[in-house]
Amino acid sequence: MTALVEISSLRKSYWRGQSEVPVLADLDLRVERGEFVALMGPSGSGKSTLLNLIAGLDQPTEGSLRIAGHEIGSLSDRALDRWRNRSIGFVFQFYNLVPVLSAFENVEVPLLLWPISREERTGRVTAALRVVGLADRMEHRPGELSGGEQQRVAIARALVTDPLLVLADEPTGDLDERNADEVLALMRLLNRAGGKTFVMVTHDPRAAAQAGRIVRLEKGRLVDEAA
Repeated sequence: MTALVEISSLRKSYWRGQSEVPVLADLDLRVERGEFVALMGPSGSGKSTLLNLIAGLDQPTEGSLRIAGHEIGSLSDRALDRWRNRSIGFVFQFYNLVPVLSAFENVEVPLLLWPISREERTGRVTAALRVVGLADRMEHRPGELSGGEQQRVAIARALVTDPLLVLADEPTGDLDERNADEVLALMRLLNRAGGKTFVMVTHDPRAAAQAGRIVRLEKGRLVDEAA
């Protein structure tokens, strides 16, 4: 059976002047549909680079990276933008909400590129905010919400397009323990009950423990995996 994410012999380097700086080396990884995978490792180990590659925000130097059977590196820039908008949901450490927009309008943003009616957009946004428990806060702007509520808005924005894969980069890194626990519980529920596939970068062992599988990177290499 084809995995949702298939990475084979992947290598990523950057150039600093005349020097090649390797970031990821000979990486092989599979993520099955419905998995919740945590990427752990020290700073500089390549976690965020790998997340960006999976998202199609960067291209590998060598190797294969397939999402749902498609080699995303072969897509044109326009096709890649369209694929990313429809297939990938993003959750960031610092929420990345637009301060002047309401929670509803922030969640609506990914759908503004879709050829759908206002009525359908409204239905999708309202449903996403209900899923994360913020149906009564949809008209509030980010500054009127707690950190945990802002991150739940960000999760609703990631879900509103019904993506194949949700990528979360340190999603609890800016939250206190209570709000972090609530956000992780929501992600776990969406994974287990909703079947959503998550790949999460985290430094926090408590956050990683909520995932079904932990992948550890060190100096750009996959060093071990733990359940």
